[in-house]
Amino acid sequence: MGKVKTTGKKSGDKPSVRRSKKNGGSRWKALPWWRKILRLLWVVPLAVWLFSILLVVAYKWINPPFTPLMVKRFNQQLFQKNRPVNFERKYVKIDSISHYMVDCVVSSEDQLFMYHNGFDVKQLKQAYLESRHGHRMRGGSTISMQTAKNTFLPFNRKMWRKALEGYYTQLIEWIWGKKRIMEVYLNIIEFGDGIYGVEAASLHYYGKHASELTRHEAAELAVSLPGPLWRNPAKPSAYFRKRTKAIETRSRQNGRVNLDARKEDLNPKYRNQENIIDFLKWYRKHKKVK
Repeated sequence: MGKVKTTGKKSGDKPSVRRSKKNGGSRWKALPWWRKILRLLWVVPLAVWLFSILLVVAYKWINPPFTPLMVKRFNQQLFQKNRPVNFERKYVKIDSISHYMVDCVVSSEDQLFMYHNGFDVKQLKQAYLESRHGHRMRGGSTISMQTAKNTFLPFNRKMWRKALEGYYTQLIEWIWGKKRIMEVYLNIIEFGDGIYGVEAASLHYYGKHASELTRHEAAELAVSLPGPLWRNPAKPSAYFRKRTKAIETRSRQNGRVNLDARKEDLNPKYRNQENIIDFLKWYRKHKKVK
């Protein structure tokens, strides 16, 4: 006998009900207002946090198209009378920058650049203690901190910005590494009104590429960094010349900076630096004493 095909439904089976799927917009509209607020309270911060990480990862290989400081300076040039609009910038690889430039900015700005984890804790402690005793607050920024600040954050002195500066500093130390940090720093730092990056500065002041800079020229550019709008290598003051000579001497004594060096290859005297957690613990203890 042949098999009989049964096409009917078995008795007892429940009829299948197809539920109409609502799209995301309809689901959102259906939520009560208090649930919308609760969802936004975690979705928005999460999205911002993920975006910050994606941006840092992208900038490991992509050069920042502009920085907040570039935007600020451009607006100042547009709306201030008798101030010419100027924008000079040209990105170059770290291998196309004279090693004298690296040596001089490390000697001038951050001698422990290769040793610390983004923060010179000793300098931060000293700056805090001086401010407690009524002295003018001085900077304790490392090259890593300056790079994070200039790349990602608006140019102001608000406390929230300092907290974000610490956050981005730690991210670029973890994700970029020292060589990429130095490369970005030397390509975005301000060397004059509308002059950004060492290649543009080298062409502007010396008529040569950054790879051709001498130690003296690199020292002059490094000296201009704390005040690029009023420290002009083309018109050096007596103090400027004195400072340039000091940076030349120091960079020669310190020797060539090896951006590819591993921690174990560095001088053991400076190898074990405190990190930002150590500073926060120290800061909390001193706040309690105060």
